[in-house]
Amino acid sequence: MTRFSLPRWALGLEDPKAVGRYMERLDTHGVSRRDFLAMVSAGAAATTFAAAAGLPRVAVAAPNGKLAFISAFMSNEYNQILNGAFEAATQELGFSYVGLDSQFDGERQFNQFEQQVAGGAQSVVFNLADGSTIKGAARVAEQNGVFIGNVWDSLPWFTPFEGSDYYTLYTLPEEFEAHRAVTARLLAAVIEKFGGGDIIGVTGTNGTLTDRQRSAGRDDAFRDFPKTRLVDQLPGKWNREDSLKATEDLLTRNPGVVGVVAQNDDVAQGVIAAIQAAGLRPGEDILVVGADGTSLGAKSIAAGRQLATSGNSPAYAAALLAGRIYDVTHGWVPRASERMLNWRSLTVTKENVGGYLDRYVDNDGVQPFDYRKISKVLHPDDWDPQAEIFPLDVDHAWEGIAKPQGWTYPQAYLDAKTGGEWERVRAEYADHYKIKFDGPSPNRKA
Repeated sequence: MTRFSLPRWALGLEDPKAVGRYMERLDTHGVSRRDFLAMVSAGAAATTFAAAAGLPRVAVAAPNGKLAFISAFMSNEYNQILNGAFEAATQELGFSYVGLDSQFDGERQFNQFEQQVAGGAQSVVFNLADGSTIKGAARVAEQNGVFIGNVWDSLPWFTPFEGSDYYTLYTLPEEFEAHRAVTARLLAAVIEKFGGGDIIGVTGTNGTLTDRQRSAGRDDAFRDFPKTRLVDQLPGKWNREDSLKATEDLLTRNPGVVGVVAQNDDVAQGVIAAIQAAGLRPGEDILVVGADGTSLGAKSIAAGRQLATSGNSPAYAAALLAGRIYDVTHGWVPRASERMLNWRSLTVTKENVGGYLDRYVDNDGVQPFDYRKISKVLHPDDWDPQAEIFPLDVDHAWEGIAKPQGWTYPQAYLDAKTGGEWERVRAEYADHYKIKFDGPSPNRKA
């Protein structure tokens, strides 16, 4: 029979009855006594053991279970890259994995979630088709002891704190500054090339949180470039086909346009196709910027058809969320300031696109991130976020959106902001940030 070398604080767990008592108090599910002792021996359950002594209660799940990614839609390149990165990250971390497409249907997405929970999924990550779905998903997650994470769209003013400890992370790039930066690149280039002029916008899906944030950043950039003006916009619905049609309509309605702000790189591909179909040259007659840093977006920049994008790397969302799921399912408990996080995008232009292509696109199968090193359980001393990470400020993220009647800031969130934890977390992540987002892949051999 295998025996585990237990740390001093856990020596009492050599008694089988003690193990049973602690497992019951810790609300374990699907964990054998042998696996529990193995986790304790490795130190992975230390924080969960502490929870039994009165710290915040979080369940321990059986390690290396199943992670499901339920995408709003797999029809655009961003989500296809994200799905592939989740597959690579979960393989590296020892999870089984499934990626699902809800086809932009919130009800279908919720049903897929319930099916995954019923089928024994240990954790689920959402890219939501409908932000309101997160409230019901958080309730089901708590009832079934399943950890969830969410990237991109959400329900404004509904935070993980209103959910439960099982809603472990809401994360997305900081969108206002990122889209403001690429828009500013466009407007400066328009003034340099044309002396100013009319700009159109091809947005995402009206009303979604990401679309609102990107539009706010875009609009703010125009204040610094008075020789330019946003004259018209239509939704491109985050995909090439709808964006092509929208751009065709916009160009017909607005002759003489010299620039287009596309809300993501899939939208930008539709914009570029429409410009070409009109007998014009993208990058010469009309300048285009996008967002997200997809493969086609980066290649369009290298080819001169697109001016810039906000490279947040689709793979990074998978790296961050898979690492978080690994940690919480192995006993680690996030602080309040770690439950909502932003990461900083890289403004990709002709000047730096070569390095971006080498790491994130034409990389010969070399993964762009060290998925294991993001984990605080696997690397307790030298974990590395591999991007600039900082706590999400709800007032900034949801600025301009009315709070629900009676809504108040979660106490844990307020305590973190006023008690110093917020800045400590920001400083700690900055200190551990060694593998730079705009540098070579940590997996690239010299």
